[in-house]
Amino acid sequence: MSKSVIPIMLDISESFESERLLIRAARWGDGAEMNEAMAESLNELKPWMIFAQSLQTPEETEQYARESRLKYLDRSNMHMNIYNKADGTFIGCSGLHHIDWDVRAFELGYWIRSSCAGKGYMTEAVKAITEFTIRELEANRIEIRCSGRNVKSAAVAERTGYKLDGILRLSARGFDGELHDTKVYAKVRGAEF
Repeated sequence: MSKSVIPIMLDISESFESERLLIRAARWGDGAEMNEAMAESLNELKPWMIFAQSLQTPEETEQYARESRLKYLDRSNMHMNIYNKADGTFIGCSGLHHIDWDVRAFELGYWIRSSCAGKGYMTEAVKAITEFTIRELEANRIEIRCSGRNVKSAAVAERTGYKLDGILRLSARGFDGELHDTKVYAKVRGAEF
């Protein structure tokens, strides 16, 4: 039997870098730039993200940033903002969700601002977050889940070396009202790392 983990007692970095990116936990005051990126990207995000069904107010996005900060600190959900190191541009969000500290299993999610898409930023961010999760959080399993129709999200998972564990057929209702398959990609200790 493994020793029980008390997540809040874990010393975990709040920021780290890749070649072009700064990836960090949300902070008070991040809501304005997040809201601006959401407004710019609403049409592209709407088919896949619950928060993109309508534009949030800047106050709602700031509240989300503050709640995300608290959840990062108690380790229940680890939201991360992604920035271009060269000019400080807010690129998008990622994070570790549905965390099981006993198993050390994490689900990695992400979205990118439309003006930053197609430049390899999200692939770079997912690689860096994966390495962080393996190294610092001692992950045994990391998953990426996406709609079977979300070709771009699936491509990021595949480019970053995640293996398709399976397809959950007609397992979720999409925001278009139709049933969608869910693709489940994963990396597991002893196989992919």
